[in-house]
Amino acid sequence: MKIREITDRLYETGLFTAGERGIRELEALLTTQEEEELAYLREKARAVTNQIYGKEVYIRGLIEFTNYCKNNCIYCGIRRDNTNAQRYRLSKEQIMECCETGYALGFRTFVLQGGEDAYFTDDRVCGIVSDIKAKFSDCAVTLSIGEKSKESYQAYFDAGADRYLLRHETADEQHYRQLHPPEMSLENRKRCLYDLKEIGYQVGCGFMVGSPHQSFDTLYEDLNFIKELEPHMVGIGPFIPQKDTPFGGEKAGTLDRTLRLLSIIRLMNPHVLLPATTALGTIHPQGREMGIQAGANVVMPNLSPVEVRDKYKLYDNKICTGDEAAECRHCMSRRMESIGYRVVVARGDFIS
Repeated sequence: MKIREITDRLYETGLFTAGERGIRELEALLTTQEEEELAYLREKARAVTNQIYGKEVYIRGLIEFTNYCKNNCIYCGIRRDNTNAQRYRLSKEQIMECCETGYALGFRTFVLQGGEDAYFTDDRVCGIVSDIKAKFSDCAVTLSIGEKSKESYQAYFDAGADRYLLRHETADEQHYRQLHPPEMSLENRKRCLYDLKEIGYQVGCGFMVGSPHQSFDTLYEDLNFIKELEPHMVGIGPFIPQKDTPFGGEKAGTLDRTLRLLSIIRLMNPHVLLPATTALGTIHPQGREMGIQAGANVVMPNLSPVEVRDKYKLYDNKICTGDEAAECRHCMSRRMESIGYRVVVARGDFIS
């Protein structure tokens, strides 16, 4: 298959061919060793990003506020059965302090991420969201706290939440069962994402690149699901094993495949907000810069208190666990400037 022809078709239509031929087209893009063709793929993805978002990189302040979780996902370091995890919860006051620090540094989006922790009831979550919006009215609040009822999602939205991140992890039923405990289901995960869209959130989905049992077929399902959902954000990053999980001995996903998929996702979904993730920076010192050059346009430095960062271990060897918020912010600006991009002080909303 001619790689450039597949790239051009994605650029023009945003679609692979249907069925088995489409799977083989994706496989060709993900396995070719022709560097000129890969450069062409990245170039097309950058052109699409720059046409819509310019050379501006949106910055989000990540606040990891609890590492308690009721779920037992096979790959996750904060899974319920990990007795080696050092558990913590931030108080509302600590969360507000993180926002105050971030606001002074120019952050205008705060991402509250945590496990599915029963302590944080709907009332508590709504109280935190409404307090942030009252004090920082020009900021967006993103939640990433897992599967909830539609009523809960509505309550958070009414309290002022703007966005919600919920990685679908895989759109293939069999693969989903290989990554998750029996009590969880792909059907419910998809229900959550469609509920969030219906309520009016800017919605994000996504998956790990190189997760155990992932195949070209499952990746093709992922890309088709993203196309069908039409999310505002897509978060992908390499799978990185965490030593205290059943997948602790599995191979990590690769930088190369993650970068290729970032470019493919950009071509298929031109307007999407696409992060260059911390996991990408964890597997390569310039991983986030390479992600931006492959079509990403969002970075998410950590605003969590330094004393808890090393406890939020979704995976091992996470970077920036010892940096103060100001270090993360200014380091990120310098990194983006080094490749000709500019971190902007803005909410960084989806451009339709």
